[in-house]
Amino acid sequence: MEYSGVKWNCWDESATGEEWLVLLGTHTPKLDEKGRLVLPAKFRAVLDEGVVMTKGQDRCVVLWPASEFEEYARRLNEASRSNAAVRSYLRVLFSSAHDQTPDKQGRVGVPTTLRDYANLDKEVVVAGNGTTAEIWDGPAWSVYLDAQESEFADLAEEVVPGIF
Repeated sequence: MEYSGVKWNCWDESATGEEWLVLLGTHTPKLDEKGRLVLPAKFRAVLDEGVVMTKGQDRCVVLWPASEFEEYARRLNEASRSNAAVRSYLRVLFSSAHDQTPDKQGRVGVPTTLRDYANLDKEVVVAGNGTTAEIWDGPAWSVYLDAQESEFADLAEEVVPGIF
């Protein structure tokens, strides 16, 4: 399936009319023999200025637009470092982060440490996740999605507080 990475109008309580990025859809590019990934064409306009890849939850790799990662890093640095869980999270996140600029063909190299962490082989899935995308091992994504879709269909309570 191919969907898009598009800019949407963000309507918040302050009614700024600010546009923000929403990465959408499920894409199935392949890793080449050098560990490079061709970014989905519809994501490239947003990601061509730079990306940051980090370890993600559930054994995936999170692909951030560089500007989005920068904003997230600023917010994280406001957290109290006296909290052991915060220190651990920051260490793992920042030590696993790799920044780069896609080449002219829209390719990025997925570092070996991140490929190993997410068990990435040739068959991968790039799943839009709002302001980020996730890179999954193809079979692992299928297992994850199969397990989550029935729960998603049966949601009867608020999952994200204040949203729905």
